[in-house]
Amino acid sequence: MVPPTATSTAVPGPGEAATAAPPGSPPSRARRPSRWLAWGFLAPVTLYLATFYAYPLYRNVELSLREYTVRSFVQGGAPFAGLDNYRTVLTDQAFGSTLTHTLIFTAASLAFQFGIGMALALFFHQHFPLSRTLRALILVPWLLPLIVSASTWTWLLNSDSGLVNAALGVLGVDPVNWLTSPGWSITSVIIANIWIGIPFNLVILHSGLQSIPAEVYEASALDGATGWQRFWSITFPLLRPVSAITLLLGLIYTLKVFDIIWIMTKGGPTNSSATLATWSYRLGFGNLLPEFGPGAAVGNLLIVLALIAGLGYIRIERRQQLR
Repeated sequence: MVPPTATSTAVPGPGEAATAAPPGSPPSRARRPSRWLAWGFLAPVTLYLATFYAYPLYRNVELSLREYTVRSFVQGGAPFAGLDNYRTVLTDQAFGSTLTHTLIFTAASLAFQFGIGMALALFFHQHFPLSRTLRALILVPWLLPLIVSASTWTWLLNSDSGLVNAALGVLGVDPVNWLTSPGWSITSVIIANIWIGIPFNLVILHSGLQSIPAEVYEASALDGATGWQRFWSITFPLLRPVSAITLLLGLIYTLKVFDIIWIMTKGGPTNSSATLATWSYRLGFGNLLPEFGPGAAVGNLLIVLALIAGLGYIRIERRQQLR
């Protein structure tokens, strides 16, 4: 009677070499990561991007290429218009002034938000008493709902009962029609947007300052460098990556600012504070006879501007890495 053979793992003896799998052989199934598990983690993100980014973008492009009315928007069957909606927008008399207002609003907001945010970040980097408390209070404009912030600035800049004109009156300055004058309306919304965006720049730039080693500043102090020299030779160069992403995010956000301008001036008076974002909304939803196609075309132009800014940032970063 032959005894059953027992399955056991052979242990190589002292004179035997352990046999290893050839290097080109595929990994075992136990060690190979499960593809289903990977797809399980990827599916929620893919679904989110497809639902809230890809489909709205496709829908907006489709709107800009057809002649939609209220009836066809609900029931379908809008005729194909090609690039006619884009020609309508680009040849409109309001396009030039609206684009100019958008560029002025964006450039002025970014310059003052970044400059004031940088100054405050350097100020709070000194770690004086109550610095954390004051830094938390400065974050309040960023935490408030935009409708609250815009309504507050509408009250402050009111021509008759606003606190700003009251303060100017104490100084002997005539009251200013901040929100109802074509010459001051764009300035008013820029001031409000700067106030809202400063905390964001402060938080990002202050975090970047925390990553700069203190030894670098100590070595520069031993070499006799002044505070201004330390800023331009150490702080600003080392903060360049953080500054670039801060400006990029600020640019994308500022290009699409709508609610602040709409609540304060509605793009007026006489379109003196209208931007591409408010113009797009007015075309699509602000008229008795909405023009969905041109409104979507203006929205797509905003997307193109943001895309150009993003590609420019990527190109600059690649150049910095090659140096």
